[in-house]
Amino acid sequence: MADFTYLLRPKKFDDVVGQSHVCSPDSPLRVLSESGSLTHSFFYGPPGCGKTSLARIIAETMELPFYEFNATSLKIEQLRKIFDQYEGSLTKPLIFIDEVHRLAKNQQEVLLPVMEKNSVLVIGASTENPYFSLTAAMRSRSLLFELFEIGEDALGQLLERTGVEVDDEGREYLIRSSGGDARAMLKLLEVATALQKPITKALLTSLRPVAQARGSSEAGVHYDLASALIKSIRGSDPDAAVYYLARLIEGGEPPEFIARRLVILASEDVGNANPQALTLCASAMTSVKSIGYPEARIILSQAVIYLCASPKSNTAYNAINAAQQAVRNGVILEIPEYLRQQHKGYLYPHDFGGWVEQKYLSKPLKFVEFKKSGYEAKMGEWIEKVWGSSSRT
Repeated sequence: MADFTYLLRPKKFDDVVGQSHVCSPDSPLRVLSESGSLTHSFFYGPPGCGKTSLARIIAETMELPFYEFNATSLKIEQLRKIFDQYEGSLTKPLIFIDEVHRLAKNQQEVLLPVMEKNSVLVIGASTENPYFSLTAAMRSRSLLFELFEIGEDALGQLLERTGVEVDDEGREYLIRSSGGDARAMLKLLEVATALQKPITKALLTSLRPVAQARGSSEAGVHYDLASALIKSIRGSDPDAAVYYLARLIEGGEPPEFIARRLVILASEDVGNANPQALTLCASAMTSVKSIGYPEARIILSQAVIYLCASPKSNTAYNAINAAQQAVRNGVILEIPEYLRQQHKGYLYPHDFGGWVEQKYLSKPLKFVEFKKSGYEAKMGEWIEKVWGSSSRT
């Protein structure tokens, strides 16, 4: 059985498909690599988008010894052994760490001294943005590059390179059901070629009944279903929302993607009309990540129905949009002296029973308009009660 993942692994930048923003001749990553000037870097993006292959290409381009690890099984002794091996050498190794967001703090601390001395080149990869999991010291010494899911045209190019005969329907299904994951596409093709040739859609669907990652083998349906789910929840129609949720689940949509969308909606469309919605959806996101299908569908259904039945408010969404626009438009106010770090003259509200009249802006600004919806109505009433006719600015 042909190992297409190995045979088609790109050997140089020009071989990489679907990542022209980091592989084109004038891209910063490629220019720095070819000049031998690349510093420690971290790649993040979906599975099968070429993160590991890119690290190997960089090692080959810069003529550096390549050592590959996974953060979940990385031992500090392994790192120290490599550091000792190249101590005082003119050659520095490239240390590649997959799932870098899982690096423990003590592992990061071991890497820091050699990163500082540039005695090794550290490259990490993750399906999550590692910015939030890395220490400030690691981030300050590194570049961050985002990679994207591979487009259908690029996957088609990759499929052509295999030389495998696939009928038209099979080709379309193979590409679209792979959800931008080149590795998933090549693995499915690899198994299919061991069973029969030419490859047909019927064979492929028997091996992969539902789409990978994106949630639909039909072009554009992934985005339409996600949009329909959100709009149905926003419109408080639980039957429609559960239907579109089922469509996404049956299409193979990852539960993490659905849960992330629900967390966003909990703030954007429900907000303080029901503050508990954000807590419940954040809990659902954590739960589905560790549980997975099929049970994750029940958790998602609970969250969807809860959001549908919650009063709606987009106050938080509108307020932050308006405030950010004001800042972009140059509304930069002087911070009152008593609100600064030294806080000379600041009135501590708790010394006055929880509230005291005091100005917090140097000129009047208005961003928050409380709605008469759910708990937010009570919030607006409380603000009105404590401030009364007093000016907040």
